[in-house]
Amino acid sequence: MDSEYDWVVSDPDNAVAQTRSLSNLPPEDEKGNIEYKLKLVRPTDSRFEHLVTQMKWRLREGKGEAIYEIGVGDNGMLVGLANHDLKESLHTLERMAKRLGATTVEVRRTSVDSECGPERIACEVLVRRVPDDQQFIDLRLAVLGNVEAGKSTLLGVLTQGETDNGQGRARLNLFRHLHEIESGHTSSVSHEVLGFNSKGEVINYNDSRQGCLTMQEICQNSSKLITLIDLAGHQKYLKTTIFGLMGYRPDFAMLVVSANTGVAGTTREHLGLAMALQMGIFVVISKIDICTQSVRERTLEQVSRLLSNPGCGKIPFHVKTQYDAVTAARAFISEDSICPIFMVSNVTGENLDLLKKFLHLIPPACSTGEQTRLMQEITEFHVDEVYSVPHVGKVLGGTLLSGAIQEDSNLLLGPSEDGHFKEVSFQSIHRNRTKCRVVMPGQAATLALGDWDEFPLRKGMVLVKENPSCCMEFEANICVLYHSTSIKRGFQATVHVGSVCQTAVIEKMISKRSLRVNEQALVKFKFKKQPEFLRVGSRLFFREGTTKGMGQITKVYTHSSCSGVER
Repeated sequence: MDSEYDWVVSDPDNAVAQTRSLSNLPPEDEKGNIEYKLKLVRPTDSRFEHLVTQMKWRLREGKGEAIYEIGVGDNGMLVGLANHDLKESLHTLERMAKRLGATTVEVRRTSVDSECGPERIACEVLVRRVPDDQQFIDLRLAVLGNVEAGKSTLLGVLTQGETDNGQGRARLNLFRHLHEIESGHTSSVSHEVLGFNSKGEVINYNDSRQGCLTMQEICQNSSKLITLIDLAGHQKYLKTTIFGLMGYRPDFAMLVVSANTGVAGTTREHLGLAMALQMGIFVVISKIDICTQSVRERTLEQVSRLLSNPGCGKIPFHVKTQYDAVTAARAFISEDSICPIFMVSNVTGENLDLLKKFLHLIPPACSTGEQTRLMQEITEFHVDEVYSVPHVGKVLGGTLLSGAIQEDSNLLLGPSEDGHFKEVSFQSIHRNRTKCRVVMPGQAATLALGDWDEFPLRKGMVLVKENPSCCMEFEANICVLYHSTSIKRGFQATVHVGSVCQTAVIEKMISKRSLRVNEQALVKFKFKKQPEFLRVGSRLFFREGTTKGMGQITKVYTHSSCSGVER
């Protein structure tokens, strides 16, 4: 590991870990949600007000979460505090948090060796406050991996609180279709939620009388909510997996690998997709209860080698203790190259507590500054699901990319098959089946339209505030990830851009006459069926059989009929 994280030595038998070095934390950054404090002992009133203002800033930077390192100097040196000073500092920190309606949770302590006195302690504290405009801190996690790796079973165990029976009982509640129950293989995109209270406890199964809480109860009682997106692992359902990654826009990805089969099937392909989309990735090796120690070590070595090869460039970090889980969560966002690895059993429950600890501490991927910037842009909501609900009518599910949506918002919905947009308003807005007043950038929501008979609704449509346009043709700078020969003019493939999924043909090779594996070129695509709403700069993925490629849109050609807006 990098020296920045070497100060923690995992020791499961002691509440306090020993240190290797006294000066290997990076200097304090004025930006971000991490604050160093040497001590907070009996501050004056004016000093206390300044500290509260400072905490408010750190919480804003972390979208409701901040990390306080007590007993650490601004230069990153671990100095530590005597027990009475540490106790007083933690009490002051709790008073500061209380002023802001936040809670504090001590996540780890570290012993600092002192040559001229008694042992001193450094402490790391998580401060959490749910923002005023949100019900909870919301993260989305995509679950990837080969078929039969144990993805659905792992999610069932995490969200239901009961270990599996070894026959897949825990996964049954996640399946949406009869053939999934019969085969045990996921073929669609399903969602589950994992809620944490302010102290880091999973609240899904806090109801001792009725078992697991309902989704509405979980949302109402959570300070942090993780939406788990279960994606298909079978090769024939790759289209569904790609749509889940592109359309639902998860913040992070969890790659599940079976300990007894190792890196097999679509594992490399799923890892490559997540890497191409520049998502934070961590690995869970499941089914360790049915493997010998040598098989476990072999799989761990395979995963580590895969992550550290030049194509990935990750630093594997095997999480073995609670301290390792805290270190992994800290490093996951600040260091893009860190990839935590967990080894768990869904039958015995071994190491599941480490995974829960990591999920509780993992910070939001998008900074508050970025979200504020997106809020000031024009509203753009991408539709990835369309429902027909009795007594409600049509309901649109999707993700808000920019702007904000309220119940009284009037937006333009489209494009239709002929490229037109229609002005609409909403009866209600829900997030995670709970009614809400406003949707912020990066959040998923469902919008109730009521009765609708204007034109067929479909995935890939958008809701925009003004100046809607769509295109049949667009230019993109693409790179071929895999193709058996070369790509030329007339090549036809399925193109994914966010929730848009449609067949397109390469009409023109602009910068090269042909493309081979790992080559890049500027090309012009044309949709085969209907116009779509695209933005310059959007990332795209195209596939045809075993052929796969990534790219970025550089230019769109406005379709002639897309200027029509029906009021």
